[in-house]
Amino acid sequence: MPVYDLIVNAGRVFCADTGLDGPGSVAVTGERIVASGPDVDGSSTQLLSYPDATLLPGLVDMHAHPGLPESRYGVDPDKEFLPRCVTTVLSQGDAGALDLDAYKQRVIAASKTRVLLAINLSKNGEMNPNANIETIEDADANACVAAIERGGTDVWGIAFNTGPHNPVDPHDVMARGLETAERSGKPILFGSRMVDDWTLADQLTLLRPGDVLTYCFNSRAQNLLEGGQVKQAVRDARRRGILFDVGHGMASFTFETSEPCIAQDFRPDTISSDQYRRHVSSVPQHDLLRTISKLIAAGLPEREAFTRVTAHPAELMGLAGEIGTLAPGACADLAVLRFNESAMPLVDVDGRKRPGGCWEPVATVRAGEIIN
Repeated sequence: MPVYDLIVNAGRVFCADTGLDGPGSVAVTGERIVASGPDVDGSSTQLLSYPDATLLPGLVDMHAHPGLPESRYGVDPDKEFLPRCVTTVLSQGDAGALDLDAYKQRVIAASKTRVLLAINLSKNGEMNPNANIETIEDADANACVAAIERGGTDVWGIAFNTGPHNPVDPHDVMARGLETAERSGKPILFGSRMVDDWTLADQLTLLRPGDVLTYCFNSRAQNLLEGGQVKQAVRDARRRGILFDVGHGMASFTFETSEPCIAQDFRPDTISSDQYRRHVSSVPQHDLLRTISKLIAAGLPEREAFTRVTAHPAELMGLAGEIGTLAPGACADLAVLRFNESAMPLVDVDGRKRPGGCWEPVATVRAGEIIN
């Protein structure tokens, strides 16, 4: 009989990649999953059993802000994400060309959480006091391309917004972002204009297959809906290979937009929290699990919600087979969660409430290490 370092048993084990969905176990040796399924034979040095909880691959947050303490939005990923079942997080622009090296050393290399970066188009990252791109010179394509080359596999793509908070012509920002993406061969994590001086349809036509529109369920001007229906330009963009991410944050998720979109079979490709400094110690705590719960309350089937924080973002990040799965050979990143039927109501950014309970963290394993 094999002897493993760790076995985790759960009343439900879910993995979209392998098709698991029922009682089962995951066995770990070192940093790797070596067995998973309803019948895992053998013993282990450590045993964790959760008969009333659900075991998933470690969760992947496609848009959040693990950052340097001096940045505007950044939080410590090992304090704010890892204990809440998020083992991999993509930073939306928490470093630019000028502070990339510090970010790699002080955040990516120093964290137990796996952190990847969508590098900020602004060379200053999140260090400008008022806006990422205060002048068009901040959007330095040459500096960004050079930083991407220097960053190697730590840099997934490029992040920029064309929103009204940047006092620069949004068309110029978009042009610089597209130039940088073309020259570097990287995808874009894009925040759209959200005011009526530039239509969402026109912005979407500029994005390329593999680019990601985040904040997709906001209710501000130029959102996904027109007259209560998903815009044809939005459906056309999806057919062209544009991806749609939630990016909840403080202002970008409403039931008013998410519920009709989901009812019309327009579902997000990935679910993300956009969790940052203002969410620290919030009540209730804003995190990826609460965001998942809101999407389920909005009509997204639970299995699909779980897939959009495991297998889908893993594939999008180019890490399929390594994360987002419980298949043998994958990194032993595990998330154990439990549904709390009596949790505080689920509230969107406009204050609209939905009942229905909330998924909450129970335990996290990162690369075979029990975190909590």
